[in-house]
Amino acid sequence: MLLEDKNAVIYGAGGAIGGAVARALAREGARVFLTGRHLAAVEAVARDIRAAGGRAETAEVDALKEDEVESHAQATADRGGSIDISFNAITPIPQPGTQGIPILQLSVESFTAPIAAYMRSQFLTARAAARRMVERRAGVILMHTPEPARLGASLVGGMGPAWAAMEAFNRNLSAELGAQGIRAVCIRSSGLPETGTIDVVFGLHAKALGISREQFQGFIESMTHRKRSTTLVEVANAAVFLASDLGSGMTGTVANLTGGLIVD
Repeated sequence: MLLEDKNAVIYGAGGAIGGAVARALAREGARVFLTGRHLAAVEAVARDIRAAGGRAETAEVDALKEDEVESHAQATADRGGSIDISFNAITPIPQPGTQGIPILQLSVESFTAPIAAYMRSQFLTARAAARRMVERRAGVILMHTPEPARLGASLVGGMGPAWAAMEAFNRNLSAELGAQGIRAVCIRSSGLPETGTIDVVFGLHAKALGISREQFQGFIESMTHRKRSTTLVEVANAAVFLASDLGSGMTGTVANLTGGLIVD
């Protein structure tokens, strides 16, 4: 197993992306510490993992609250002996009211809300993990962004800048922590139509453009080399690879899963 005896903290584990990554990490032997604001959804993922023979523990944590993040990180390190992997998959604000609106019609509050929320949460969780990782001089911090982090896109409001800031923060983490054995890598995908969030987002953009949701998805996929969207399985598999020793040469970079929508 690629991640045997590793301890992984997943924030937003009750969501589609967090849950998929949690299941994949556990399948490769990691002991996963699942968190979220809604414990019922997190517990459902934990039951799946345990039923498959994996190890999972759950906690109700708001990844926007410093005291809750720090308290859980310390409890995890005390209980597991280390934090080896940290992955923050939360979607801190609802998409309606922030996407699908022209910039000229967007309020300053709607524009800045995602920037503040995403960066606050990513900073808190990465810092909490890194504080425990430096003790062992080892660890991996993972993030996930969609293609507007790099690709100019209309009607995304402050979401594109927020995701771009995450990728910049990922580089900063690597620059400061790499010499201490801590890697930071961002997984960048195209939209994930399997998820409820992207279903809503595609609907917002389609409505703004006067086309159907299916037409909007087809338009996005037509710009990729593979003519399809990234899948949850692909994101989860990438997380396993990057968190394992197989990905030891990668830090301060983006793992590009956009299928050619973005070519670096």
